[in-house]
Amino acid sequence: MARVKIEWSIEAKLDLFDILEFYHSRNGNTLYSKKLSSKINKSITLLAKNPILGKQTDDPPIRALITGDYQILYEVFDNLILIIMIWDCRRDPEDKIIDIRRR
Repeated sequence: MARVKIEWSIEAKLDLFDILEFYHSRNGNTLYSKKLSSKINKSITLLAKNPILGKQTDDPPIRALITGDYQILYEVFDNLILIIMIWDCRRDPEDKIIDIRRR
């Protein structure tokens, strides 16, 4: 499959920002935040090459790629991958609600 375009939802951008900001505040520097951001971005680059890399979720069009303690939730369209959410798997799963109307 040809390489596809990656787009981020506003929620996914905020998720990543919040995660990176948490570690920046907790550690007092950006070293770990930069490493984590790089790891997540490398996983997303792999998705661009192989969009079905992640596991299908209970919501059929949505797939999840696990990267360390995080899930990258995304949906594949013709030539587009939409990153829907970055989820910390250590959080309460009942907080994980994907509102289809917000996509």
